[in-house]
Amino acid sequence: MAPSGLVSKPFHKMSTKKLLLIIVLFISKTAFAQQDGYWDKDRATTKEIIVTAGDRISVKTEDLPTGTTEIVYRITLLDENQQMANSLVSLLKAIPDPYGIGQGSAGAVFLMSKVSGDDKCKYAIFSNEKFATEYQKYGKATKACLTQNTPVSKDAKRLTVDKSSCLLAESENIWFGFESQNWIMKQKIVLEVVPWVDTKLNRGWNLENRQTILKQIKTSEVAKKMINSDDFSLCILEKLQAKYKFKEFQNLLAIEKSKNLKDFGNACLSEKPANKSILTAIRLDAQQLFKNKKYDEAIELLQLGIIDNGNATVLDYNALGQYYLYSKQFDKASKALKEAEKMDDSELLVQLNLAHLYLLADDYKKAKELHKKYKTQNITSKVSWIEKTRSDFAELQKAGFKNDDFEKILKLLED
Repeated sequence: MAPSGLVSKPFHKMSTKKLLLIIVLFISKTAFAQQDGYWDKDRATTKEIIVTAGDRISVKTEDLPTGTTEIVYRITLLDENQQMANSLVSLLKAIPDPYGIGQGSAGAVFLMSKVSGDDKCKYAIFSNEKFATEYQKYGKATKACLTQNTPVSKDAKRLTVDKSSCLLAESENIWFGFESQNWIMKQKIVLEVVPWVDTKLNRGWNLENRQTILKQIKTSEVAKKMINSDDFSLCILEKLQAKYKFKEFQNLLAIEKSKNLKDFGNACLSEKPANKSILTAIRLDAQQLFKNKKYDEAIELLQLGIIDNGNATVLDYNALGQYYLYSKQFDKASKALKEAEKMDDSELLVQLNLAHLYLLADDYKKAKELHKKYKTQNITSKVSWIEKTRSDFAELQKAGFKNDDFEKILKLLED
């Protein structure tokens, strides 16, 4: 016999191609649903409630698991000694995801009890205990997120977080209020609630929690020195989400959190080529700090974000040497520029900064040698050694450096 709503078709009349297509579609849909989430039967609510004649009662569900995005509930009123034909959990096994329930009335009928008594009740659903208590005491359902004012002997519905205020992000439970419509005898009500858990959200990383942790990440040693740390911070957050559930991370000691952020930060800076955009952002931020005359901050950012993680290029050491030079830390500038020279002694930006260093350190002879050696060459394809020297001297003077040898070098270059 074919299931309700379907027309049976002899197998021999159905083509093999059509049959295979149906099987593939079913398997694909089931697999997709399993990746999205699952019905949490272990934390489902199943309660048999006795309501005295004409009375009201409120019932709290079991704790909804983190990541609950929808629930299916079923209410059944039973006569004395009557038993449920099928539990809600067992019925949901036949439906791989909530979409199968929400397709129309057929889904709701499927979830309805096969048995129910003659008794009826009204009910309302609340998002917090206070509203449910008011309903129980005074019968006020004005603050309910769902109200069933027409008495029913059985009912089943699906509620989703995006369409119902019953499922609030900050609430771990919902409350059902029941009002008996039997003014003589007590009623027996069976309440069943099964949550659908989103696999990703189950780890607790909702929007609010991610924003909370991002604020912490942005106070980490490297991030707080950056002008724009978005890419770097998001990289750390992704690694954090992969290793910990939100509550697990929150339960760590402060020193453990700090170590994790530092370790994940180092991983983000070390992994290639995934770190390319992060390193580019660090270099640009360091350069901007240098232009703003925040030399110490530029040095620290370049050191922590690039040098210490083994990502430095010849131009990074050249930039570090330049930052030290402008902050008048000549020995450190020499060390950085010599390191750059070891990596590539043909890089003329390094040679020019060495010439500036010798000049400012009162070693005119060494500076002169470098200028004579390279004055006919170009620093880049469009900028000559002479042009770059002139612009650099102008910048050094703006930064407060005064040196009579500037003019001597310029005359040397013009000869």
